[in-house]
Amino acid sequence: MSTLLEINNLCVDYVSPNGVARAVNNVSLKIAEGETLGIAGESGCGKSTLAFAISRLHKAPALISEGEILYKGQDILKMTDRQLRDFRWNDVSVVFQSAMNSLNPVITIGEQLTDVILAHRKVRYQQAHDRAVELLKVVGIHADRMASFPHQLSGGMRQRVVIAIALALEPKLIIMDEPTTALDVVVEREILNELYDLKEKFGFSILFISHDLSLMGEIADRIGVMYAGNLIELGDAKRVFSQPDHPYSQGLISSFPTIHGPKERLYGIPGNPVNLLKIPQGCNFQERCTKCSEVCSQQEPRLIANRPNHQVACHLVEEM
Repeated sequence: MSTLLEINNLCVDYVSPNGVARAVNNVSLKIAEGETLGIAGESGCGKSTLAFAISRLHKAPALISEGEILYKGQDILKMTDRQLRDFRWNDVSVVFQSAMNSLNPVITIGEQLTDVILAHRKVRYQQAHDRAVELLKVVGIHADRMASFPHQLSGGMRQRVVIAIALALEPKLIIMDEPTTALDVVVEREILNELYDLKEKFGFSILFISHDLSLMGEIADRIGVMYAGNLIELGDAKRVFSQPDHPYSQGLISSFPTIHGPKERLYGIPGNPVNLLKIPQGCNFQERCTKCSEVCSQQEPRLIANRPNHQVACHLVEEM
């Protein structure tokens, strides 16, 4: 598969009166055409910041200070406003975490769908309207809902509408930032099954962001784990989920109960996430790690390939 998106040494900072907090630190990864890449981690680890950087949605005090983001070889960070307008939604679209906040509460669903189409395509209103009806059918919503306002829809239906808007211009990459967080497990399963079917039908790639590794293990081809702005593990989804190498990834997996098999004790990750304004020397995870050695407090670990198609940033793995 050819590379669709390539991120090289990306750094994103938040500038505050108390100092500069680096939310994304030298992250490099690739997304292939038709691939689903999952990014997991605790709240505040940099997942959403990474997603916003790809579509250049950051506003002050956020600042992309270093790196490059290449979409089919073109650097997104060097695009003009006109190029960026054409790039968004045509090539890359975003499904945000809260559907209700993504939709305009005083405009009907039909108007919001047609508005996206009319803003980017030279078509008549009736053509845009027909396309909007078609999109609603694709995500399992009846055409009668074109006249509904967001508050008249259930949470699952609103999320489907947001997905329909993201699909409107048939982009090659859809960024999904915890799209099922506020939904119950039944609706979550229905939406993810529909999303998988749509991916097979239209052939787009997905960057799926979540803190739920068990969910990600089912839908992603590869999984990347982030902690304190760093990409600390990246590899095949089944391999990361079943045999994680980084102590942080192991802690995330151990905090989820298994549905089948014998009951096992759950183990959480001790301590709290590191303060980005006071990053320690060496490994960011050292204060919460039960396997920490002397080198962990002296040198920052590098993301290295320790197995075929698998990378991890941990001194313990380097020693092994």
